[in-house]
Amino acid sequence: MGRVVIALGGNALLKRGQEMTADNQRKNARIAAAALAPLALEHQTVITHGNGPQVGMLALQEIAFEEVEDYPLDVLGAETEGMIGYMIEQELGNVLPFDRPIATLLTMVEVDAADPAFADPTKFIGKVYDEAEARAEAAAKGWTVKPDGKYWRRVVPSPLPKRIFQLRPIEWLLEKGTTVIAAGGGGIPTMYEPGSERRLIGVECVIDKDRASALLAKAIGADIFIMATDTDAVYLDWGKPQQRAIRSATPDALDAYGFAAGSMGPKVEAAQDFARATGKRAIICSLADVPAAVRGEKGTTIGVDLGEVTFYPGPALR
Repeated sequence: MGRVVIALGGNALLKRGQEMTADNQRKNARIAAAALAPLALEHQTVITHGNGPQVGMLALQEIAFEEVEDYPLDVLGAETEGMIGYMIEQELGNVLPFDRPIATLLTMVEVDAADPAFADPTKFIGKVYDEAEARAEAAAKGWTVKPDGKYWRRVVPSPLPKRIFQLRPIEWLLEKGTTVIAAGGGGIPTMYEPGSERRLIGVECVIDKDRASALLAKAIGADIFIMATDTDAVYLDWGKPQQRAIRSATPDALDAYGFAAGSMGPKVEAAQDFARATGKRAIICSLADVPAAVRGEKGTTIGVDLGEVTFYPGPALR
């Protein structure tokens, strides 16, 4: 039995274009559970997940309810960890053997107050405004706002994850045969208050889920790190007639290519980081392809021992 960390993309609970209803998220959690159950039966498994749509929904609800001051992003992140973890945990419990324990762990992740991301917030969150409205909100609430296409939105920093505080409880649960759901949405962003000796506080920022998952996978000695997304592999020239799906590559070989910062880029970087640090393999694939991808039949596998880039025949896997 090996140890696996699998990071579910935001589409695991909400497909693109779907309404953000509890029923839709529940149905998608059921699909995810069916795909993850074989992995959880064979390996010590930690499941992480995205939370972008859910945090965005809570942020919109905060704006609509004006009687109470807005809750900070760390608190909203904790709320979504509980909500999403509950859905995955319950649906996974419905397909795993009755005696298989599953636990959702609220996970705090430390960021560095000196991270350069705090000087240049880039992560869009919440509703869209015209420029005048956005600047008025920024002045009233201390936000940073930037143009997003023809509209304006709030932006928050996305610093690198530095440390995961709940590592020991995660290890204890795994050793007892528990499937663990942790570090949802990149974890609850926290830092030690500058100037204090040891006072932990929440932070108004968003941690990249894939980078936090890679940090977790390294820290617990995972044998495989999997990122399940809505794309079946990493592509070169994505969306063009000449697009090619990468089957395998070394992390160094992928340095020669550029991947979109807002989508595949962080996943490739997280996979490279894990492979370089551990000598083990990272996989990027669709949720449905996870079992086949672990066998090397689907998805993109990244490892230091894999040689140069190899491609699947044809422009797409399907």
